[in-house]
Amino acid sequence: MGKGLMLLSVLAAMAGCTTVKGGFCAVSNPLRLSAATVETLPDAEVKALLAHNRKGEKLCGWQP
Repeated sequence: MGKGLMLLSVLAAMAGCTTVKGGFCAVSNPLRLSAATVETLPDAEVKALLAHNRKGEKLCGWQP
């Protein structure tokens, strides 16, 4: 998956809008990347991934 597409996917997931299928917690999962992968991503994408996971921790009870 291209980095731009991945960022777009993360940002869309972070929008948190509800759908017919359910809200953020029903349609999202934690994003788990290896340290090596994170090192290759631009800072903006890393921040977006962290924001997604922090939102899941707060709203859905995800564990780090």
